[in-house]
Amino acid sequence: MSKRRKGTGEQGAELGQPGGSSTGWGGGTASLKCCADDNTRSQREHNQPTATWSRLTGGASPRGGTGGGREKAGTRGRAAACHDRRELGRGAGGGGGREGGGAAASGQSVTRRLRSAGLAVARGTHGKVLRRGREGAAAVAAAHGGPQMETVNDDFMDSFTPPLLSDSLQMAMEVENEKSNPPCFSCIFDNQNGGRSFSGESYLASGSLKRVLLRLDPSPNDYEEDAIEMFGFQWVTETALVESCGLLFGLLRQQIYKLEDLIEMNSSDFGQAANLHSEAENIRRLCINFLHYVKVFIFRYLEPPKTENDGVLHPYEELEAQFPSLLVEELHSLTLHIGHLCELPSNVLAAFTIQHQAKIFPPSWHLLHLHLDIHWLVLEILHVLSEKMMRQVVYANHFINLTGENLTNISLFETHCENLISDLISLSIQKYTKVRPSEALTSHHYPCNCIKELWILLIQLLGFRNKGSQTECFWSLVNKKLKSIFERPTSSESVSVFGTTQCKDPLSFSLWIVTHLASLYQFDRNGNLEEKKQKESNWKFVEELLKNSIGAQTGVLEEHLRMHLQCCLTLCRFWDWNLSVITILWDYYSKNLNSCFTVPWLGLKGLASISKTSLSMLELVKSCCCEQQIPTLYKSSNSYLIFLSILARMMKEEAESSGVHPWKQIKGRIYSKFHRKRMQELTEVGLQNFFNLFLLLAIVAETEDIVSRVLDLLDFLTPSLVSPSQRALIWRGHFAFLLIYVEKNMDISVLAEKLSNAFRVKAKEFLVTKNDYTQKQNLWTLISTYIDGVQEVFETSCYLSLSEEKLLNDGFTMLLPACRGAELSMVLNFLQVVIARLRSVHKRVSQGLQPGNADSNAQLPLVAKEHHLAVASALWRNFFPYLKSQRMSQTPPSPQLADTAAGFALLALDIPSKALSDLQPQPVLSMMQLFGWDDMVWPHLVSRYLSHLIQNSALCEAFSTMGYTSYEALTVRSWFRCVLQMFIDQPSGTLAKTDAERTVGKAYMEQLTEMTRLIFKLKEVESILSKARVEEPVLKQDPKNALVQFIKAVGRTYSGLQTLPEKSAMVLKALEYLGDVLKYVKPYLKAKGPPEGLQLAYWIIGCLVKFWAPILATSKAQQLLFRIIDCLLLPHSVLQQDKELPGALLSAIQESLHLYLQGLSFICCQSQARGAYLNQLLGSIVQQYFGRFLPPSPTALGAGQHPMLTALCSSITVPQALRLRKTTLHVINEHYMQFKGSAPPPRLASVLAFILEVLQRTQASELCDVELVLPAVLKCMVLVNELQVKKISTVIVQYMVQGCQARSGGEHATQLTSVFRQFIQDYTAVYDHRVFSILETVAVLDQTLVTSLIPTLTQSLKDSEYKQGLGRNAAQREAYKRLLTHLSEAGQNEIQKLENEAG
Repeated sequence: MSKRRKGTGEQGAELGQPGGSSTGWGGGTASLKCCADDNTRSQREHNQPTATWSRLTGGASPRGGTGGGREKAGTRGRAAACHDRRELGRGAGGGGGREGGGAAASGQSVTRRLRSAGLAVARGTHGKVLRRGREGAAAVAAAHGGPQMETVNDDFMDSFTPPLLSDSLQMAMEVENEKSNPPCFSCIFDNQNGGRSFSGESYLASGSLKRVLLRLDPSPNDYEEDAIEMFGFQWVTETALVESCGLLFGLLRQQIYKLEDLIEMNSSDFGQAANLHSEAENIRRLCINFLHYVKVFIFRYLEPPKTENDGVLHPYEELEAQFPSLLVEELHSLTLHIGHLCELPSNVLAAFTIQHQAKIFPPSWHLLHLHLDIHWLVLEILHVLSEKMMRQVVYANHFINLTGENLTNISLFETHCENLISDLISLSIQKYTKVRPSEALTSHHYPCNCIKELWILLIQLLGFRNKGSQTECFWSLVNKKLKSIFERPTSSESVSVFGTTQCKDPLSFSLWIVTHLASLYQFDRNGNLEEKKQKESNWKFVEELLKNSIGAQTGVLEEHLRMHLQCCLTLCRFWDWNLSVITILWDYYSKNLNSCFTVPWLGLKGLASISKTSLSMLELVKSCCCEQQIPTLYKSSNSYLIFLSILARMMKEEAESSGVHPWKQIKGRIYSKFHRKRMQELTEVGLQNFFNLFLLLAIVAETEDIVSRVLDLLDFLTPSLVSPSQRALIWRGHFAFLLIYVEKNMDISVLAEKLSNAFRVKAKEFLVTKNDYTQKQNLWTLISTYIDGVQEVFETSCYLSLSEEKLLNDGFTMLLPACRGAELSMVLNFLQVVIARLRSVHKRVSQGLQPGNADSNAQLPLVAKEHHLAVASALWRNFFPYLKSQRMSQTPPSPQLADTAAGFALLALDIPSKALSDLQPQPVLSMMQLFGWDDMVWPHLVSRYLSHLIQNSALCEAFSTMGYTSYEALTVRSWFRCVLQMFIDQPSGTLAKTDAERTVGKAYMEQLTEMTRLIFKLKEVESILSKARVEEPVLKQDPKNALVQFIKAVGRTYSGLQTLPEKSAMVLKALEYLGDVLKYVKPYLKAKGPPEGLQLAYWIIGCLVKFWAPILATSKAQQLLFRIIDCLLLPHSVLQQDKELPGALLSAIQESLHLYLQGLSFICCQSQARGAYLNQLLGSIVQQYFGRFLPPSPTALGAGQHPMLTALCSSITVPQALRLRKTTLHVINEHYMQFKGSAPPPRLASVLAFILEVLQRTQASELCDVELVLPAVLKCMVLVNELQVKKISTVIVQYMVQGCQARSGGEHATQLTSVFRQFIQDYTAVYDHRVFSILETVAVLDQTLVTSLIPTLTQSLKDSEYKQGLGRNAAQREAYKRLLTHLSEAGQNEIQKLENEAG
């Protein structure tokens, strides 16, 4: 064994050194020995014997420089010390004779063969790595005499194991400091990273890249020990790489072989897969650790190059001087060994698609990510080497001598960068083949997050080096590689890296990847996003791509062109504006304005879309000015609109950044493309594109100049050649410009007169055209365009002071009689909008014109009011005559008719001077009868109509002057109905409401709120509120609460009346307020929904029953009460016990039942004629609903949960409370506390908890409690073993005993004694112990009570013994005596009697 080790040590002098270096395993051993002297101080601190050095060095004393920790001797001192110890090692371990020489010769042979095999591997391609690697291992095996050996990792490694150290020295060499894992590529974090962009182990997030660029220690907390373990062996940290560089890189390649071999062993068996994962992960970690060590070694231990030569160098210094060159050769060999990423086997590349949720990965995944690590770490090492060598060129001398090819650290870095970028682009091509153009910007160009990180690393590193003019910039390298995709190699040329991956659309791919790469510039050196403009753009290359894209020879399809422009739009977010891009694109689109720019496979979405309204046309153009990224832009916008987005974004951003508007630079290029011939060539699509362009320019540039030019250009069109659809489009375009004018507060008179004159002509033609359907349709197209445009102008205008009245000419008087159906509906809708807008603006402007008004509107010119009068006059003159003639017509829908009529009525109040004479003297009264008080009219219409008509004091005064006495009562009834039916239009299901339904509901609530405020201003209502002393804040409540307050006020007012005539009149007035209230809520009951409607109906009518109980107790109103009970509380569906009530209905009853119970209990006390029937109804209601709302367990019972608990515990009159309490407890006792044999009733604990809650909240015990509840509770304590039941029952008994005790005798005490006496007689014979136990508890509360029961107890005891026939029962008597001990003197006397009897 010693001979074998000696041979191994000697042969290591040559192993693994391509350049002929004399270091190897022997060097590694010597390095380890050299470390021993540096650790002398550490050994002493750990009490290690220094004799270890004698055993290690053959008895020689250590010499040379010393130092502990990170302290180093000089290079020459360290080299000399290592040389001396190496010599001592040879002396101690060497042995003369042939045996040693033979071993050495054998070692040299092995070294030569391994070196030969290693060089073969280094120069081979990836496809031959495994074969040649095994050949190299076989050569080693043959030299060493191991025919069974296949790899260098087996017996060959054992033969190269350094000499064993003593246990004490090994302990001294081990450092227990916890090391941090070096950074590596990891995409496992993707779904569990908590929002971070990259894994914490990544090169970005860990700060590895930042430290390299800042020239800091790459791993400040690692590799600080004097000895380091790599590939299973101990090495001296400061010298290992210099002395054994080739060998270490050879071991690295062997680990890669080993990982490649594991791929063939991949298995679906989970256990084996876990083992393979663990082994592959360890191999990858070994390789990464080594490469990081190389980086750290260069930074810490490599001496910068020296210009002076101070004589003969020490052998170690010679090796150190050769190390940079040797390292470049090894890195070059490593890059050749691993090959290109894109050339990896398909089963390895398939690991990119592995989902990252799992924790176990196949070896192929580890190999693939190891390749990524190696590719990047080679660049990092070369960069650190360049910085350490002070950017001096390092030549790979041995490689140059062997091959004649030039190889330096600079050329290797550049070549590897180019190859790596080529590989990454090739991977992106493979990804792009599966990307649809519509998904281009949402589909990433990297197969996994590690590739994304690698791109960012390259961007940061190349950008940093480019600042120092060391390498080309990132975009230059990318552009060079992308251009090579366009060049098809000839047969004589070598196939490029892209040869294996064909790119069918290099143009689209190039724009796609450039866009995605530009987005990666937003990441900083730490992998964090930084949203800011990039100074480094790639517009020049993009310009070339765009020229190719829109060139006539290429003929790129629209589906690709959309994607190309979408990429450009995205690039505008990252880079500054570029005029050349605008020019290139405009040259193309100016020639193709008539194109539809459709994508066939998109179907209807891809068709050219002509805007249907001026507002939609303007909104479409505004969307092009939107800065937010639209995910569906590809499908929602054609390439021309995307071009407009690019134009708008560049113009806005340039104007904001530089302060100089770029319109002047673009103006000439755009105007020059339009002339008479070009305008006449425009189709409808061309006109749409024409308007889109100039509308966008009018928004972002000089509006008046652009509109003036547009009007001049449209004059080039020949009217006879313009189709109706084109004419409608031109009108929409005009209105779109009008909207821009309005938004910018510019007068519209010129454009408005031009449009209104054209409308008058078309309206007259529409009136006279009778039988020509086609002609009428064409005319209606223009007329509807005009109506939509005018409506949009009125809705957009802020003050209606921009000559809007010019749009409402007498053309409408000719139009309305000719309209039918949907046409008339459209005009009425338009009319409502215009009237409402005029009233709103007029009111606001009038308030602003009042003296002393400090509002901002106070400065409006008086001309605004004149414009309003002109608009009102036009409305009365041109619209109302036809509306009046159609009042009884069924053609217009009732909501539109009501709204329009209400609008004109309010317009007459706001601007009376312009109302028509035939409406005088009382135009509002007849309209009120028609639309305000009819119960058959939709409540939404009534509320809207009444809110419009009674919202100011002038109207109320007008009705008061008329002497119309029922006006207020009928209005209150309508308000009642509107509030009760506020949810009548909502679906009955429990599905979530749509946005439209929420909007309608909100608008109706606003109407009801306003209507409620106005109702409370009526004199009758004010009088009632005043008598009831209702405070002012009730006016600000929502309609539901306000109605409840009004109901309460009516009830209080009635209760305050003294005389019978006053009360009788009040009953009639209250019934007039109500009307047929059940008719109002019948739709909810029929549809069993919606839930909100049912809750509202039950709650409001419940309030009526409670607060109008004195009114409903009268003979005039009692019939209404019975109808309410039959319809709402005891319908047929409730009486069917086998059927479940709908959840919404049950919830509504639960929420409001206490109101009905309290009201009925009051009526039962007041009514004499039908008192028995009402009591029966009250009991039926309690019986039907007590069990329905009783929770399954007492824990769910709480305040407000059970409606009967709420009813019993509320503040009501004493007779009312007693009646309700007695009825409820009677029902509970009869139906919910009856035992079936010895089996307790269901939900007994909940029933008892309910009773306890009543006792606790009322703080009193009534006689009915003792009569109806106490016997059943005592029975529960005896027969039920459930702990919860016993506990609650005990508390109930305690409350009842204490309550009777508080009454100080009388009927309560007598009844209580009677109950307990009966309880003793019923249960002592069988449950004597439980009875005595219960009475012991009662004795603590009321000793007198239990004392009075002694005769009964004694007699029951004797009766029990007599029935048993066994004489005295000692156990029973003992239990009885325990009870008697709690009864003072009376108890002791009874005990004495019992003992005397026993004696």
